[in-house]
Amino acid sequence: MRVLAAVTLLQLVLAGLVAAAGPLSQTFGVSADHAWTTTERVLKVLGWDIDKADREIGWLTTDSRRVEGQDYGVYAKGVRHRLRINFKAEGAKKTRISVERTVFKRERILWVDKDEPATSADQAVEKDVLAAIRKSL
Repeated sequence: MRVLAAVTLLQLVLAGLVAAAGPLSQTFGVSADHAWTTTERVLKVLGWDIDKADREIGWLTTDSRRVEGQDYGVYAKGVRHRLRINFKAEGAKKTRISVERTVFKRERILWVDKDEPATSADQAVEKDVLAAIRKSL
Protein backbone atom coordinates (compact mmCIF):
# COMPACT_ATOMS: atom_id res chain seq x y z
CA MET A 1 0.00 0.00 0.00
CA ARG A 2 2.80 2.43 0.90
CA VAL A 3 4.67 1.58 -2.30
CA LEU A 4 1.59 2.29 -4.40
CA ALA A 5 1.04 5.61 -2.64
CA ALA A 6 4.70 6.57 -3.11
CA VAL A 7 4.61 5.68 -6.82
CA THR A 8 1.40 7.67 -7.32
CA LEU A 9 2.88 10.68 -5.53
CA LEU A 10 6.06 10.47 -7.62
CA GLN A 11 4.00 10.35 -10.83
CA LEU A 12 2.06 13.44 -9.81
CA VAL A 13 5.24 15.35 -8.98
CA LEU A 14 6.91 14.38 -12.26
CA ALA A 15 3.78 15.26 -14.24
CA GLY A 16 3.80 18.68 -12.61
CA LEU A 17 7.46 19.22 -13.53
CA VAL A 18 6.88 18.23 -17.14
CA ALA A 19 3.81 20.49 -17.40
CA ALA A 20 5.73 23.43 -15.94
CA ALA A 21 8.49 23.10 -18.53
CA GLY A 22 6.44 23.98 -21.62
CA PRO A 23 4.19 26.81 -22.68
CA LEU A 24 0.56 26.94 -21.62
CA SER A 25 -1.92 26.72 -24.46
CA GLN A 26 -5.63 26.67 -25.06
CA THR A 27 -7.87 26.34 -28.11
CA PHE A 28 -10.56 28.97 -28.65
CA GLY A 29 -13.54 28.86 -31.00
CA VAL A 30 -12.65 32.04 -32.91
CA SER A 31 -10.75 32.88 -36.08
CA ALA A 32 -7.01 33.56 -35.95
CA ASP A 33 -7.56 37.23 -36.90
CA HIS A 34 -10.02 37.75 -34.06
CA ALA A 35 -7.72 35.96 -31.62
CA TRP A 36 -4.77 38.12 -32.72
CA THR A 37 -6.52 41.48 -32.34
CA THR A 38 -8.06 40.49 -29.02
CA THR A 39 -4.70 39.29 -27.68
CA GLU A 40 -3.02 42.56 -28.70
CA ARG A 41 -5.71 44.52 -26.91
CA VAL A 42 -5.50 42.34 -23.78
CA LEU A 43 -1.72 42.66 -23.62
CA LYS A 44 -1.95 46.45 -23.82
CA VAL A 45 -4.55 46.51 -21.03
CA LEU A 46 -2.30 44.29 -18.88
CA GLY A 47 0.63 46.66 -19.47
CA TRP A 48 2.67 44.47 -21.84
CA ASP A 49 4.16 46.36 -24.80
CA ILE A 50 4.66 44.38 -27.99
CA ASP A 51 8.29 44.25 -29.11
CA LYS A 52 8.14 42.11 -32.27
CA ALA A 53 5.28 40.50 -34.14
CA ASP A 54 4.76 38.48 -37.30
CA ARG A 55 1.10 37.98 -38.01
CA GLU A 56 1.68 35.76 -41.06
CA ILE A 57 3.71 33.24 -39.07
CA GLY A 58 1.58 33.73 -35.96
CA TRP A 59 3.79 34.89 -33.09
CA LEU A 60 4.53 37.96 -31.06
CA THR A 61 6.93 38.82 -28.25
CA THR A 62 6.56 41.48 -25.63
CA ASP A 63 9.09 43.89 -24.22
CA SER A 64 10.71 42.61 -21.07
CA ARG A 65 9.44 43.71 -17.68
CA ARG A 66 11.22 43.87 -14.35
CA VAL A 67 10.32 41.16 -11.84
CA GLU A 68 12.78 42.25 -9.16
CA GLY A 69 15.86 44.41 -8.88
CA GLN A 70 16.82 48.03 -9.42
CA ASP A 71 17.07 50.23 -12.49
CA TYR A 72 19.07 53.46 -12.32
CA GLY A 73 19.19 54.28 -16.02
CA VAL A 74 22.83 53.59 -16.86
CA TYR A 75 23.04 50.79 -14.30
CA ALA A 76 20.49 48.05 -13.66
CA LYS A 77 20.59 44.66 -12.02
CA GLY A 78 17.72 42.27 -11.52
CA VAL A 79 15.42 39.63 -12.94
CA ARG A 80 13.21 40.33 -15.96
CA HIS A 81 10.70 38.39 -18.02
CA ARG A 82 9.03 38.55 -21.43
CA LEU A 83 6.23 36.69 -23.15
CA ARG A 84 6.11 34.89 -26.46
CA ILE A 85 2.63 34.15 -27.77
CA ASN A 86 2.02 31.75 -30.65
CA PHE A 87 -1.17 31.49 -32.69
CA LYS A 88 -2.06 28.39 -34.68
CA ALA A 89 -5.23 28.22 -36.75
CA GLU A 90 -6.99 24.89 -36.38
CA GLY A 91 -9.62 25.32 -39.05
CA ALA A 92 -11.62 28.42 -39.95
CA LYS A 93 -13.11 28.99 -36.50
CA LYS A 94 -10.55 27.52 -34.08
CA THR A 95 -7.28 28.99 -32.91
CA ARG A 96 -4.74 27.60 -30.46
CA ILE A 97 -2.98 30.25 -28.40
CA SER A 98 0.21 29.35 -26.54
CA VAL A 99 1.82 31.61 -23.95
CA GLU A 100 5.45 31.07 -22.98
CA ARG A 101 7.37 33.19 -20.49
CA THR A 102 11.13 33.63 -20.59
CA VAL A 103 12.85 34.65 -17.34
CA PHE A 104 16.38 36.06 -17.34
CA LYS A 105 18.84 37.97 -15.18
CA ARG A 106 19.98 41.31 -16.56
CA GLU A 107 22.84 43.54 -15.61
CA ARG A 108 23.24 46.83 -17.48
CA ILE A 109 26.32 49.00 -17.24
CA LEU A 110 26.45 52.14 -19.39
CA TRP A 111 23.65 51.03 -21.73
CA VAL A 112 25.19 47.59 -22.40
CA ASP A 113 22.86 44.78 -21.32
CA LYS A 114 24.19 41.43 -20.19
CA ASP A 115 21.42 38.83 -20.02
CA GLU A 116 21.68 35.35 -18.50
CA PRO A 117 18.90 32.75 -18.60
CA ALA A 118 17.11 32.01 -15.35
CA THR A 119 14.54 29.38 -14.47
CA SER A 120 11.13 29.70 -12.93
CA ALA A 121 8.64 26.89 -12.41
CA ASP A 122 5.87 29.38 -11.60
CA GLN A 123 3.38 29.74 -14.46
CA ALA A 124 1.03 32.23 -12.81
CA VAL A 125 1.78 34.95 -15.36
CA GLU A 126 1.01 32.66 -18.30
CA LYS A 127 -2.21 31.47 -16.63
CA ASP A 128 -3.30 35.06 -15.95
CA VAL A 129 -2.67 36.13 -19.55
CA LEU A 130 -4.58 33.13 -20.96
CA ALA A 131 -7.44 33.77 -18.53
CA ALA A 132 -7.64 37.43 -19.62
CA ILE A 133 -7.66 36.41 -23.29
CA ARG A 134 -10.35 33.80 -22.60
CA LYS A 135 -12.47 36.39 -20.80
CA SER A 136 -12.13 38.88 -23.68
CA LEU A 137 -12.98 36.38 -26.40
